[in-house]
Amino acid sequence: MLKKLITVAFGAIFNDAGAYYNRGVAKSELGDYDGAIADYDKAIELKSDYADAYYNRGVTKEDLGDYAGAIADYDRAMELNPNDAKACNNRGSAKLSQGDYRGAIVDYDRAIQLNPDQENAYHNRGLAKDSLGDYHGAITDFDHAIELNPNHAKVYYGRGLTKNNLGDYRGAITDFARAIELDPEHARSYYNRGLAKSELGNHGGAIVDYDRAIKLQEEGIIKQFYGAIANYARAIALKPDYVNACYNRGIAKYKLDDYEGAIADYSRVIELDPENAGAYLGRGRAKSMLGDHAGAGVDRKRAIELEPEIEDR
Repeated sequence: MLKKLITVAFGAIFNDAGAYYNRGVAKSELGDYDGAIADYDKAIELKSDYADAYYNRGVTKEDLGDYAGAIADYDRAMELNPNDAKACNNRGSAKLSQGDYRGAIVDYDRAIQLNPDQENAYHNRGLAKDSLGDYHGAITDFDHAIELNPNHAKVYYGRGLTKNNLGDYRGAITDFARAIELDPEHARSYYNRGLAKSELGNHGGAIVDYDRAIKLQEEGIIKQFYGAIANYARAIALKPDYVNACYNRGIAKYKLDDYEGAIADYSRVIELDPENAGAYLGRGRAKSMLGDHAGAGVDRKRAIELEPEIEDR
């Protein structure tokens, strides 16, 4: 379910609404979704018929798991631009995430009507049909998506899952192998290929795939943290007093066992926001990992003073 933010070059719109919109796009790209939504809110407040702002706010809400809010924004974007195939496709994806498979299919049908070459709509409709048990209909949609783009790993993966559901384990293995060829780090393709191999009695081959899936999943988590640190660093470079970016970078560094780096970030948060209980608690945990139990105790005590229920979070 791929989504693409609509971007407008900075300076292309010479009004306040455009400035807030552009800043929202930048914040979203940096992973600051709450900040992006605040800017889209302001852009819409200044320009109530700003279709792109509604669309992008919908994308951002969907990224945060606020599917109902995303649907409301896509509704408004489509009121302003009834022929927006992307908004229609994305609304279908939000409905799919809510388990409204039939409603999603209605939106994908409309998106395809508006843009018959929209590969993602066929892929997504295939996922919805699979969820409803219409496996043959799903495969037809996946086939069409592959005709439009033969190099989309997720479509082969989705078709492989559907073939597994039909008991076509050899066909599923072929699709998972193609997905892996296109995206060698897609852990779920290895895992599900392992399941198909197991169904065919190839338990040794299944174990090899399970091992690879586990290794990739662990590596993927680590890459996510490094990526997050890089994004937060860019945000802090643009705005050195960006409390949330400093705090979240501290969390990512802690997860990567960079306790000294985490302490530095939490300390910066406390400098900027002396009543930030989470920063004291995080810094205390990092100090404890470095053996500074006395310092950890002081920070933990201060965190509880500021927020008595913090350790229950």
